[in-house]
Amino acid sequence: MKFNTQLIHGGNSEDPTTGAVSTPIYRSSTFHQHVLGGEPKWEYSRTGNPTRASLEKLIAELEHGTAGFAFASGSAAIHATFSLFSQGDHFVVGSDVYGGTFRLINKVLKRFGLEFTVVDMQDLEAVENAIQDNTVAVYFETPTNPLLQIADIKAIADIAKKHGIKTIVDNTFATPYNQQPLTLGADIVVHSATKYLGGHSDVVAGLAVTNDDEIAEQLAFLQNSIGSTLGPDDSWLLQRGMKTLGARMRVHQENANEVINFLQNDDHIGKIYYPGLKDFPGHEVAAKQMRNFGAMISFELKDGLDAKKFVESLQLIDLAESLGGIESLIEVPAVMTHGSIPREIRLENGIKDELIRLSVGIEDPEDIIADLQQALKKLD
Repeated sequence: MKFNTQLIHGGNSEDPTTGAVSTPIYRSSTFHQHVLGGEPKWEYSRTGNPTRASLEKLIAELEHGTAGFAFASGSAAIHATFSLFSQGDHFVVGSDVYGGTFRLINKVLKRFGLEFTVVDMQDLEAVENAIQDNTVAVYFETPTNPLLQIADIKAIADIAKKHGIKTIVDNTFATPYNQQPLTLGADIVVHSATKYLGGHSDVVAGLAVTNDDEIAEQLAFLQNSIGSTLGPDDSWLLQRGMKTLGARMRVHQENANEVINFLQNDDHIGKIYYPGLKDFPGHEVAAKQMRNFGAMISFELKDGLDAKKFVESLQLIDLAESLGGIESLIEVPAVMTHGSIPREIRLENGIKDELIRLSVGIEDPEDIIADLQQALKKLD
């Protein structure tokens, strides 16, 4: 099946008992076992639930993996993935990662003896030089949050394989609609499914996918043991949102292109971060490994302009954390999503106080642009 058809008919798209074309919500916490000491397909919903299983099968198919796992949030999926490893293990991590990932690494995982070296994933030599005898995996986002930096997944995976370590990719910004890291050599893909996959700002969820049977067995054990699983209602809601991912992404991306054209011609804008721009660093890599460039745009206001006044002057676009919803969402990373990162590290990584991150929604693009325009004019 083609991807857009797979979104609708993939996974367990038909209930085997009733023929229902919408996966039922199985709210049962436990299941009747007819044989003592047998191996029932369903026994307890933390261990496995038919509604969640349908979602997990779908994301595995979309990412060309063999097994998918649904968690209570993207952070929970990332935590479970790092939990595959042990005290004293070392990771090479991308310098531009979501603030929550930075917080998880520095405030939680380091306390349990995991070690990390942060590098610019665009620098392949730096990636390889950071690998140590105890390195077990490379972890990165592409495009990154919030600077939209592009890492060459295949090149990094090749380096990792040469050293016998794993490659873990956060595919939240691209989604499997635009990019499938497992096909490029990655071992594990994680998603904050709260974003584009859910698509309607009404569910918090995380997903992990692998094509490695040993990793899949370990992730299943950790998912059950740690217990941060996605409930059946949210699993159903997420799967319903995913069915329209292709249709939504086409509009998101068309609108993003129009917004980019506007921003390029506005005197208030100092710099634009978007992998679809031909002069953007990483554009060629993005064009090679992505189907399209997505609908996330970051930009800097010119020096001296007030980011706070700008975002608070918007009337249509919501000032809010998160992204990938049908509504346009805007935020200031230095204050919001990346506020947990110390300012000196933010600045070193290129996250200035004037940086704005915009998730372009599916409203009429003229209305999105008109709102940006009126808010920018208030900075004069």
